[in-house]
Order: sequence, then C-alpha cells, then structure tokens
Amino acid sequence: MSDLRRGLIIVNTGPGKGKTTAAIGTALRAVGQGMRVLMLQFLKGSWHYGELDAVKAFGDKFVLKQMGRGFVKVGAEKPDLEDVRMVEDAWAEAEKAIQSGDWDLVVLDEINYAISYGMLDPAKVVEALKHKPEMVHVILTGRSAHPTIVELADTVTEMRQVKHAYEKGVMAQRGIEY
Repeated sequence: MSDLRRGLIIVNTGPGKGKTTAAIGTALRAVGQGMRVLMLQFLKGSWHYGELDAVKAFGDKFVLKQMGRGFVKVGAEKPDLEDVRMVEDAWAEAEKAIQSGDWDLVVLDEINYAISYGMLDPAKVVEALKHKPEMVHVILTGRSAHPTIVELADTVTEMRQVKHAYEKGVMAQRGIEY
C-alpha cells in the first residue's frame, strides 16, 4: 500500500437519513485540521436549518450557502424553470469554487437530487470532477447518485433506512432533522 495523498471524491447517497449530516461531520473534521470548507446546498433554501447558525462560529473557514428555494416539484411534472435556473447558478458557483483551489473541501449538498430530477447534466459534473485540482476534496450528497458519479468516486456510502420515527407519527425534531 502506497502513501498516496490526493483530494477525494466522496458520495453519500441512499434512501436513509444522514447524508448531509455525514458530510457536515466530515466538514467539521476538515475545519479542525485547518482546512477551508465550502458547502453549497443545491435545493435547500426556504427552511432555516440549525447548521446555518452553527457554521457561523467558524467564520471564513466553513462557509455554507443555500442556493435553492426549498423543496422542488418532481414526478410527472417537469421541474419549475426557476428551480432549474437556480440549480444551474448553484452548479456554476460550485464548478468555479472547485476549480479555484481556494477551498480544501467542497460539499455539494443535494446535488444528486438535482441530477436525478433532470435539472443538471451529470456529464458536466463528472467532467468537472475529473479536472479538479489534485488536493481538493468533494462530497456529493442526495439520494439516487448517478451511476457515472458513483463510478468516478473514491468512496461511496449508501445510507439505508431501517426505521424512522416519522413512521410512528413523530414529526421532524429541531436539532435532529433541521
């Protein structure tokens, strides 16, 4: 085993809870090691999540930006054009941030949803990841990670739901789900 060091491409996917939470945990670890972290949330935007306030304590070492309006329509309907525009803007900022080398870790939260909903071309993402600076780490979260991204990634974790409190009628809890 060689002592190879390089920026990793990490995917947190699957139907279970914890994809974003795991990415934030890794981001906190990175900040603790003196690294700079940018987290772009592709679809979140209408709710106020606890992590928005928590990361303020880290100043410019951990920057979190909500880039969407919140939940998007999916299924038989095509995504709202405004949501698609916002995803495209988020991707433009993400690609610029990754290529800039200003960040040691870039978290692309919920990007897998944007891709699976047909709002973002996975080929664009793969191409950018293939040409990222050598030491930049990238985490992509969200269900239904595209097969080309899974193939390219160094580490892929699939969260699997065994059970969830919501199934018993327990609503989302402050500090746990948001």
